[in-house]
Amino acid sequence: MTGAVRTVLGDIPPDELGICDAHDHLFLASPALPGQELDDAGAALAELDAFAALGGRAVVQWTPWGLGPRAGELPGLSRRSGVHVVSATGLHQARHYDPDELRRVHGGLAGLFVRELTAGPVRAGLIKVAGAYHRLDDHARHVMAAAAEAHHATDAPIGVHLEAGTAAMDVLDLLCRTHGVPPRRVILGHLHRFPDTRVHREAAEAGAFLAFDGPSRAHHAGDWRLLDCLEALAGAGHTHQILLGGDTVTAAARSGADGPGMPFLLGGLRPRIERELGPRVASAIFVENPARAFAAGWRRP
Repeated sequence: MTGAVRTVLGDIPPDELGICDAHDHLFLASPALPGQELDDAGAALAELDAFAALGGRAVVQWTPWGLGPRAGELPGLSRRSGVHVVSATGLHQARHYDPDELRRVHGGLAGLFVRELTAGPVRAGLIKVAGAYHRLDDHARHVMAAAAEAHHATDAPIGVHLEAGTAAMDVLDLLCRTHGVPPRRVILGHLHRFPDTRVHREAAEAGAFLAFDGPSRAHHAGDWRLLDCLEALAGAGHTHQILLGGDTVTAAARSGADGPGMPFLLGGLRPRIERELGPRVASAIFVENPARAFAAGWRRP
């Protein structure tokens, strides 16, 4: 594997990433989710420690600009837990922001993303964007165009929130066909929420990485289909494109509260995947695939 994974403590070789939770949140705050903030650093550390105790070595936080990523606190959490942390820049759906705030940054998004990827004491290693339900609205198209520009300037991977798992092929058409982003640099998130194996296979055939990022307690409706979806992709020859994450988006979903949290990926899901799909598939999903998905040939404009 070539390139480097950009963590909050600096760039590391891909083969040092280790067992990875490819989509999760340590901090998150949105006006669209009042009272559900992830804002407790102690609870975030406990979650990392529990994940590490089961062999976890890396967590990718998909919290973008403006939603309380608290990037300045991530290096300390990474050092104390011994877990590599990758943070994100980017922008979520418009409903998660104050309209005046969006207007202020609207014309300079690509520059904002590039700065967060390349400058400052804590650099992001991922650009997070978001689609709408079964479509791409004007906000999504504008943000994705800026993300593509930032990708071309830096080689950063682009992670996509698919609303309820939908519009995967619309996203790939916009990012890859219109804006020239290589499909292997795109990570499609939340596919478990729309368990259509035909769509999953089409997205995999296009060359993207596919992230199945339950079982957050807030998004558990498709959990019972997860192994079927993974089996279908593996059977079609796409094992090397599958990623798994916990996507813990509320305090209640943490393992120290009333949810499965990050540790469930390794204590609950990994044994099932090893048993039903085989240890080689499990190793690809948790180790080899994240190392390739998040590695980049980093450039500084």
